[in-house]
This record gives sequence, structure tokens and C-alpha cells, in this order.
Amino acid sequence: MIDKETISAKFDIIEKDIEFLHEFKKMNEDEFLNDYKNIQSAKYSLLEIIEACIDISNHIVAAKMFGRVEEYREIFYVLGQRRVLDSDLASKLEDMAGFRNLLVHRYGDIDNVRVLEMIKNDLNDVLLFEKRILQYLEKE
Repeated sequence: MIDKETISAKFDIIEKDIEFLHEFKKMNEDEFLNDYKNIQSAKYSLLEIIEACIDISNHIVAAKMFGRVEEYREIFYVLGQRRVLDSDLASKLEDMAGFRNLLVHRYGDIDNVRVLEMIKNDLNDVLLFEKRILQYLEKE
């Protein structure tokens, strides 16, 4: 059974981090890149957002017995296949899961310009993810 309280708690984390990241949307590239605290806090907030999306998705996949997944990227693919998410959004979230792997395992290879671009351009995908999950839960 899907635990809506667990999902709600993850949504709280996502929303708190997105609100925090909004301050970086106003910054130009130099302003962002010249402050180590900006870069580190932005990376960590992005990591929390992506992890929360993965946790929500993994919970749904497990609760609905949609199958076993081996990699984080696959979780979003499965939700796309099961029409919980549309395929375009699932693909974008798969890319975010790939970025999560960079943040965790290859953190020295992160392009900090890409971090700022994600903040400015990709957070709406996370908000759309929340919306789609809520729509799915309403049908349940």
C-alpha cells in the first residue's frame, strides 16, 4: 500500500529546497561561481531534491509491485511505462538521477555552470513530478 504520509514528507523536503534554490535563480553566472558556499549549498539542495524524487518513485514502484529496478534511472522509466508519469517527464527525471550519481560518485567532475543551469531551467520538472504524483495518488 502506498504510504501518503511518507510521500508528503518527501514533498516537504522538495518544496523547502526549491524555495531555497530560488535565490540562486536571480544570480548571474559569475556571482554564483565566485562563492563557494553558493555552489556547495546548491549542490546539496539539488541532491536532496533528486533523492526525494527517487524515494517517492521507489516507494510507489515497490508498493504497486511494478517490478524490480537496478538503477535509480530505471525507477523513472518504470513510472513512465506504467503511465504514472508521461514519457518526456520520466526521461528528464532519468537525467536528473544520472546527475545525482555525478554529485555522489564523481563530485570532482561536476560542472558548476550546469548546476546553475539546472536551478534556472529544471526545477519546474520537479514541480511537475509532484503534480503528477498527486494526480496518481488521487486515483488510488
